[in-house]
Amino acid sequence: MRASFVVAPFSIALVVFWDLLSVQGFVYPGRSRPHRSPTAFRMAQPSSTTKEIYGIPGSGWSSPSWNWGYGVGTGHDCAAICRRKYGSKSSRGELLRQLLLGVVDDSSNNSDDVLNFEEVKLILGLAWQNGRWSGKDGGEGGYSEVLQRMADAQRYEVGPDCEALFVKDMAERYHLLKPDVADAQEMKGCCEADQNVQVSKLKCAGLVLKSMGFLEDGL
Repeated sequence: MRASFVVAPFSIALVVFWDLLSVQGFVYPGRSRPHRSPTAFRMAQPSSTTKEIYGIPGSGWSSPSWNWGYGVGTGHDCAAICRRKYGSKSSRGELLRQLLLGVVDDSSNNSDDVLNFEEVKLILGLAWQNGRWSGKDGGEGGYSEVLQRMADAQRYEVGPDCEALFVKDMAERYHLLKPDVADAQEMKGCCEADQNVQVSKLKCAGLVLKSMGFLEDGL
């Protein structure tokens, strides 16, 4: 009787021991490892709607690390990349071509070549920042006000109408840049009710940059 009393607890302890090993990934001799879904521990993938620029973590107008207007921050880092990227007239001309067409040319299937509108907003911000000194931002009531709202990261970042508001604020100041008749008419068309805001924001940005002399002057 004493022997059976000792063996029973030992058997229970042995079973528990093997179960603990299996939890840690140990495979019983002669048994195959149980199947587990390959997605069980997969890391979450970045959202396709991310507002990062140039793949820099913490970039974008709504990021607390952006620090627009300061010499330290992701805004400063992205601005340096942007100026290099569009340092040639040919690169600026290609950007304007895509914007004015209102389409993104991603035929190369290279993600680095796909137009990111957050980058476009950065380009506009740099152009408007320079324009405050050169007088090409439309002067009083001009695009410096749009830049300030963009830096505040509310009006153009939050809510379902944020993109439409961005188009509206750019379009209503366009006359201050003294565009030619054809461009002024094109801008008017961007604000018509039946226009796709995704197309309008591209064309609107392209028209503003064109009339500010972006092609010739750069950033």
